[in-house]
Amino acid sequence: MAGEERAVSMDQVVSLAKRRGFVYGSNEIYGGLSGFWDYGPLGVELKQNIKRAWWRAMVQMRDNVVGLDSSIIAPPAVFAASGHLQNFNDPLVECEKCKRRFRDDDVESDVCPSCGGHLSPPRQFNTMFQTHVGPVADDASVAYLRPETAQGTFVNYRNVLQTTPHKVPFGIAQIGKSFRNEITTGNFIFRCREFEQMELEFFVKPGTDDEWFDYWRKERFRWWTQDMGIRAENVRIRDHEKSELSHYSKQTSDIEYAYPFGTKELEGIADRTDFDLKAHIAGSGADLDYFDEESRERFVPYVIEPAAGLERSFLVVLLDAYAEEQTGTKPGDRRTVLKLGPRLAPYKVAVFPLMANRPALVEKARSVYDALRPYFTVAWDDIGNVGKRYRRQDEIGTPWAITVDFETLENNTVTVRDRDSMEQDRHDVDSLLHLFLERLGPL
Repeated sequence: MAGEERAVSMDQVVSLAKRRGFVYGSNEIYGGLSGFWDYGPLGVELKQNIKRAWWRAMVQMRDNVVGLDSSIIAPPAVFAASGHLQNFNDPLVECEKCKRRFRDDDVESDVCPSCGGHLSPPRQFNTMFQTHVGPVADDASVAYLRPETAQGTFVNYRNVLQTTPHKVPFGIAQIGKSFRNEITTGNFIFRCREFEQMELEFFVKPGTDDEWFDYWRKERFRWWTQDMGIRAENVRIRDHEKSELSHYSKQTSDIEYAYPFGTKELEGIADRTDFDLKAHIAGSGADLDYFDEESRERFVPYVIEPAAGLERSFLVVLLDAYAEEQTGTKPGDRRTVLKLGPRLAPYKVAVFPLMANRPALVEKARSVYDALRPYFTVAWDDIGNVGKRYRRQDEIGTPWAITVDFETLENNTVTVRDRDSMEQDRHDVDSLLHLFLERLGPL
């Protein structure tokens, strides 16, 4: 059995992500753009799989949650009502010597971490991205890129109620891009200026919010540690102190992960009370009350919001899956492996012809590849010897590898290798689809 080493540094994961095409620096040929990242062939697949897992758990498997996809640009009135124009600020300090700027909570003293110069007193910096809509860039055309998906949900709350049969308690889920002009970015993709959020706004009757807040705290922790397979010892729930609460929050808890650079937020669960709907009632004049036909009561719902960043989720999945193992007695007998859950893995199966210069093996391997690929993602790999192909697929997290060899041509069986145990078994070609669908479960 392989000797597993689970301690992981950011440098190891960043190197793997760039080397294997998970994440690229954005606009690298022009020197890059801080806080922005591009996702390569494997990164795109992993992101989609994380989103698919979240959507399945939050929407597909629930009777009382529906989806939404709202615009990323909104007029100032939306963010004035929500409080973002007034309150969406971070404390900024500036080095008087090198002029670099930092978030005040990212520096531990009044000395610049870059050059040692003196830092200015903190001042508030609004992190909203401003743009203009229309041909003239004037005050009348100002608009903002959303800093969260939530406001698009709140302004569509009445539309959803009128077009679906749902009653309170019910939720509206959304996955989409958001933008924040962060003062400082860093720790790879942990803090970005362009990012995706996976947010649920769950509308409840006032007075029941404590009960639902507790439910979602526990449910989201369960999802991360059971459904997503993140090791429980690396995850904790931390309740916010009163001084930490956002302007809209009655109570907030963070699900935190033990990153190599410290234990920090992975997902937040907030009791937003009726702040947002009442703010938009005041700002727009729209009737956003809810009428409960059974109790004959009229009220503005409270909202419980579980909100996770996709980039942080992506980073946590990589960090938690990364391992280096000693596979033999020699110093060079080591492998890097991503122990991703099969449903998260970019490729579920890899198919190899034993020798790339034997047409009969290639043709047979191609037939296996073509038979499986309509059902899940399959990698084709015929570069180098089989041992090197195994190591390459281990490093990108592919759970199983199929090798088509000369015995296949005789009896229609192939070798199936398991990524984690590295054990190999022979299976009939005609049984492969059933075998992997059974192992994968619902996708």
